[in-house]
Amino acid sequence: MTPRLVHCGPVTCLNVTGMGEPGGAEHLSAIGALYAVASVMGGPAGPLEGRWWVEDASRPPLDVPRDQWRWHLLLPLPDVPGPGVVEAACEQARGSGAAVDRVQVVTFTEGECVELLHEGPYSEEKRSLDVMEAFMAEHGLVRNGLHHEIYLTDFADPEPRTMLRQPVARAAG
Repeated sequence: MTPRLVHCGPVTCLNVTGMGEPGGAEHLSAIGALYAVASVMGGPAGPLEGRWWVEDASRPPLDVPRDQWRWHLLLPLPDVPGPGVVEAACEQARGSGAAVDRVQVVTFTEGECVELLHEGPYSEEKRSLDVMEAFMAEHGLVRNGLHHEIYLTDFADPEPRTMLRQPVARAAG
């Protein structure tokens, strides 16, 4: 379990932004909407991803109640879609009953990141996050963006594998 530095260039994704507990109604609705639109477009290019944050800066993120967690759920696309493609896919997927009006296309660049593969329950990610924090401190790095997770297995998998990623910058001084 050794973190590594990676450079993450621009990526274009289908995106739904929301707030709520992982696996809760809002979260599952967002996932359904992403997959409904992606299936009309020919399927996602990559696994489901999430970028997470909290608004409460007075305490560590994992101490904030899970129903207050904010997120961008993402499905990477192979290319930037042409004009009107996503809108047409949303219209076509509307019959699925999914909240497709929430789906949008975003492109973002994280730059330099610390990355670590977490194997095991999501509830045990803190152990891996602590390893990443120690690596960052040892290498003079500080957080520089949203915590990012790439879900390499299905949420229902009893042995989940999650790539944890944290954008970083060199510490001042």
